[in-house]
Amino acid sequence: MYEPIRSKSVHSTPAASDFPHRSRDEELDIQLAGHLAALLAVTDELRGPAADPELDPAAERLSAEVARLRGGQAPVRAVPGAATDPAPLHRRAHTLAGRALVVAASRADTAAAILAAERMEAHTAALAAPRELSAAR
Repeated sequence: MYEPIRSKSVHSTPAASDFPHRSRDEELDIQLAGHLAALLAVTDELRGPAADPELDPAAERLSAEVARLRGGQAPVRAVPGAATDPAPLHRRAHTLAGRALVVAASRADTAAAILAAERMEAHTAALAAPRELSAAR
């Protein structure tokens, strides 16, 4: 009475071997590299208007860390930005460093966690510095 089904149902789920899987550590490496690369881009942008001598070595350390996480592939570097108000960039960098710190801690990557924490402190200090200058006047 009924004809048998000759093809797979469109509602069936694919077998586990049908698509590639990544381990949790690989996923965290990708996330951490992404957060650090974004932090590097903001750091490169800050190098123009801020002219803080601490930003150049920080950018180099971030670049080395991203390259390590990506298996030696160096990140794309941004050109230092034009002179603008650095406060929004410092806030963005602080947020990105915080995200990197969370992922580095869950991954148990001490070197990346230390670097992210140092960048958070530096951007916090940079945000507090203009307030201290205006309060002293």
